[in-house]
Amino acid sequence: MLNMGGMQVHRDLHSALLFETPVQMYARVYRELQPRHAPPPIEIAFCRFANANSSIRMGCGRITVKISDLLEGAPAPVMEALAYILLAKLLRLPVDRKYNERFRRYLNRKEVRRSVHLVRQIRGRKLVKGPAGKHYDLVELFEDLNLRYFNGLMARPELGWSLRPSRTTLGHYDPSHNAIVISSLLDDARVPRFAAEYVLFHEMLHLRFPVEHRGARRSVHTREFLEAEKQFPGYREAKDLLRKL
Repeated sequence: MLNMGGMQVHRDLHSALLFETPVQMYARVYRELQPRHAPPPIEIAFCRFANANSSIRMGCGRITVKISDLLEGAPAPVMEALAYILLAKLLRLPVDRKYNERFRRYLNRKEVRRSVHLVRQIRGRKLVKGPAGKHYDLVELFEDLNLRYFNGLMARPELGWSLRPSRTTLGHYDPSHNAIVISSLLDDARVPRFAAEYVLFHEMLHLRFPVEHRGARRSVHTREFLEAEKQFPGYREAKDLLRKL
């Protein structure tokens, strides 16, 4: 009887979930996370973002949620998981692991990744400087590394220096725009050439070893990637120097 009753309760909750409006869903989740407080007014909007990100904030006595329109057709359990994630962060509470996994698993589905990739191409803009910096030319560095480590076979992506000299992100590869961006912090005479080369080499490896998606897990630096990275001469020295920056 207990098991049957539990199944009926689960079935009822699932049915209710399907017919909730987004505002009703967020109000319910808020009450579950803050059972002693009534939820404030909640405003939810689906926005034309260039990715699948969403945001939440509290201001003027109300909660404002902005969700990427890429998620507008997502299944109700996925939207519920996002509600738990956003509200838990707003209330500074730990996010239940099952909601993180449920949401990540949805984003890692091939068709969803394809949609995100396409939207980023159409809506996103890469605001970067050209590859020719004050002290280093990324095209020159790329072609040199290409010959030394990839037999000159790697097609050159868009290359550019970042607009701001970031210390936290020294480089990144954007597959949607097929672009490598290197922090302009490294375009400095005080930075040894091998350090700038190492960061560029690291990003080039992302072209050679793409991100692997396995269910809810997303592996950016695979075992093959890490082994190839260690082939760079001065690998340890470069990492130590960059940490000091």
